[in-house]
Amino acid sequence: MKISLVLLSLAFPLGQMLGAAEPAPYLDPAQPLDSRVADLISRLTLEQKAALLNHKGTTVTVGDRPIRADQWNQCLNGVQWNQPTTLFPTCIAMAATWNTDLVQNEIANTLSDEARAIYNSWHLDPKAPGEHKGLIYRAPVINIERNPYWGRNHEAFGEDPFLTGRMAIAYVKGLQGDDPRYLKLAATLKHYAVNNVETDRQKLNANVSERMLREYCLPHWRDAVVEGKACSLMASYNAINGTPDNINHWLLTDLLKDEWKHEGFVVSDLGGVQSMVNGHERGKMTYVDAVAKSLMAGCDFSDKEFEQYIPAAVREGKLTEARLNDALTRVLRVRFRLGEFDAFDAVPYSKIPLDVVNSPAHRAIALKAAQQSIVLLQNRDHLLPLDKTKLKRIAVLGPLADQILANNYNGKLPSVVTALQGIKDRASPGTEILYSVGSILGEKKDEGRKTSAEPKLDLAAELVKAADLAKQADVAVVFVGTNATIEQEARDRKSLGLAGNQEELVKAVLAANPRTIVVQMSAGPLTVPSLKQSVPAMLQAWWPGEEGGHAIADVLFGDANPAGRLPHTVYASEAQVPSVEEYDITKGFTYMYVNGAPLYAFGHGLSYTTFKYSHLRVSSNEIPASGTVTVTVDVKNTGKRAGDEVAQLYVHEVKPVVKRPVKELRGFQRVTFQPGEKRTLTFTLPAEKLAYWDETAHAFVVNPGTFDILVGAASDNIRETAQIKVAR
Repeated sequence: MKISLVLLSLAFPLGQMLGAAEPAPYLDPAQPLDSRVADLISRLTLEQKAALLNHKGTTVTVGDRPIRADQWNQCLNGVQWNQPTTLFPTCIAMAATWNTDLVQNEIANTLSDEARAIYNSWHLDPKAPGEHKGLIYRAPVINIERNPYWGRNHEAFGEDPFLTGRMAIAYVKGLQGDDPRYLKLAATLKHYAVNNVETDRQKLNANVSERMLREYCLPHWRDAVVEGKACSLMASYNAINGTPDNINHWLLTDLLKDEWKHEGFVVSDLGGVQSMVNGHERGKMTYVDAVAKSLMAGCDFSDKEFEQYIPAAVREGKLTEARLNDALTRVLRVRFRLGEFDAFDAVPYSKIPLDVVNSPAHRAIALKAAQQSIVLLQNRDHLLPLDKTKLKRIAVLGPLADQILANNYNGKLPSVVTALQGIKDRASPGTEILYSVGSILGEKKDEGRKTSAEPKLDLAAELVKAADLAKQADVAVVFVGTNATIEQEARDRKSLGLAGNQEELVKAVLAANPRTIVVQMSAGPLTVPSLKQSVPAMLQAWWPGEEGGHAIADVLFGDANPAGRLPHTVYASEAQVPSVEEYDITKGFTYMYVNGAPLYAFGHGLSYTTFKYSHLRVSSNEIPASGTVTVTVDVKNTGKRAGDEVAQLYVHEVKPVVKRPVKELRGFQRVTFQPGEKRTLTFTLPAEKLAYWDETAHAFVVNPGTFDILVGAASDNIRETAQIKVAR
């Protein structure tokens, strides 16, 4: 009898013998994705649908299967968690690397590894310590740095749409992975669109021309959606030309979903629906109307208001069930692709272990990222690099010398290395390190979120002490910049200069020791002409992450050759910057239209070696408006050190029919050269990248005529030129 039962069980699975029901189609991985999504939606009540469109909604039970709604997190330059995770340099520093391979395959890949590892740990053990996090991540921020005063410049990739677009694609691909079936994470692009002012952001209206939208405000979004395949976008608080983004049908549906063919979903910013009621449309719109208008415009996912008011919006005829099901389809399609409804082991990313989080390998990538982000702004008389073997005393001074700065969207800080500690670690044995804070900034970041008042100092006494230490030292390094009290979410900068008495500190130290190096640690540009005029050597080191101190020391001592490049213009004066309410960048914003010479140009950055450009050639001197030209140039390291060069390709229309940029970035490559090494670099330039937006035709148009091809080391350091013609 036992043998018969065994044989029978081999022929017929136990479930079939007992008459067990087949799994629901939505749980069958062999079914097409859209069929699975449609099957699940067919099993939901109206209230359950509403709950699943609340990003922190009530858990829904279908049959005996619970479906959580809380599935999102943040990971801008470190996975947000209540345990330590790897802290990378901020995104403006990532942009300063001009290295998309680093951003995609190392930084973003590390972020997604750590996010998946956290998810895997609690999925396998619901009682695992630490917050339980989902797989939809609200990053990257790709808003454009039109406004140098913007408090969130550290979260974004700079002022240029082309550079931002390439960085966005790299970051998104690194987060989402390359598996043909499963997403590693789902990336959410923030904040769509024309969002670069924090003041009154929940009721701000940006008046932008059609041309400025298409040429400047939107190209990088299209790149990240069409080429990067980002899974979702976050609608920003502001309005565009009188219509709040959360209820902007043209922005969320006509452009994004119809023209760009985005198949993912749109999520409101936190409180986005509430801002319709209490911000833009104060006293004019009910919550039911705000929810209905948001969904009908194309916003698919939101806060508690969606769960609370969707049923009423449907019953009152203000929201169609077809649109509701479309929104749910878009959200669930992403969740299915994340593997949420398949066997855990079926997803290739399920095997990433928790011990990768802030592992030595990940810390090494954080160090590499920080090293590559540092920009050598100036280096008169070759003060840098320092020969550590000849230094007996180093004065390390300034309010940011012993701080690590973080933003709102990273995890609990791991073991971090400040500049002071980094210099101590990298200096020759026996070198005396003299330290003084010199000045204060008011408040400092605490664990990336809270602020705490710094102890009150006698600033006059601190200046005297700092100058005295500088006088005793062989070299002085002064760390100045900004922190979260100066630029941060919900806080725009009041000035482009240095806060407090930092400029006075530099002057006092320089007077005491002419061998003074300044290290700027800021997010947005610092307009301080006196530093450029008087300081022999200066670095821009941003907010450089957990290994920032070691990276700075490596550059100071020549163990790393700096090759970072500025991703924004450093204006010569605040008078050079148009009003932040001016959205027409042709009035003087960015390197493309700046009025007069900047303090430091977009793309600027020096090296400890030298490079020669030669033999620029184009594949054709004349191309059709639908054609492509190949640009090649020879670059040689003419110095004695290995180093990276960032070759930049710009274009300029000679006789435009409308005001066009003096230069416009259309290609870049970061390449490592050994001493004496020569390489031929190749750029591909489609004619469509020469187009402007014609407001009469409502389309991009390539104007027949002559275009300059400009290749060099910065926007103001062009080494080789050529011309091509676009045929009529």
